[in-house]
Amino acid sequence: MKIELFADVVPKTAENFRQFCTGEFRRVLLAPVHGKLERPCAVTPSLFLFGYRKDGVPIGYKGSTFHRVIKDFMIQGGDFVNGDGTGVASIYRGPFADENFKLRHSAPGLLSMANSGPSTNGCQFFITCSKCDWLDGKHVVFGKIIDGLLVMRKIENVPTGPNNKPKLPVVISQCGEM
Repeated sequence: MKIELFADVVPKTAENFRQFCTGEFRRVLLAPVHGKLERPCAVTPSLFLFGYRKDGVPIGYKGSTFHRVIKDFMIQGGDFVNGDGTGVASIYRGPFADENFKLRHSAPGLLSMANSGPSTNGCQFFITCSKCDWLDGKHVVFGKIIDGLLVMRKIENVPTGPNNKPKLPVVISQCGEM
């Protein structure tokens, strides 16, 4: 799928997604100094600032899955932290605020932030499979599919089990910027 980001309307949200697509964001591990996390170091996982990958290794969508698929509604992915919809990560060092709700969930193929409530955006996203206007004002739309709507439809039709989890792995094998 080729996706256009709406960086002119929601620049922070688009940049978060873009950096996870390219893998250019690298988490920095910080060590405690005088009770604060201040210096880069290589220590135990319990001191990881975010705790998702080893220090300096690119983190992002490559190799992650679409973990939730609901026909005629949406396909959800982007949880490279836990892979099950519980992980949160952002280039802004934790959840970030809803940038704005100027764009609407007015058609299939729109890219929007998955969240667990107001201002809890991270790495997870979903793509609408139909008009979803009840999501307006709750989820930030930040892009749209410009090529590959058929791929989205194929993912939408993957058999699912409990919690709308695909029975077959749906993996993002490559991603980046064009």
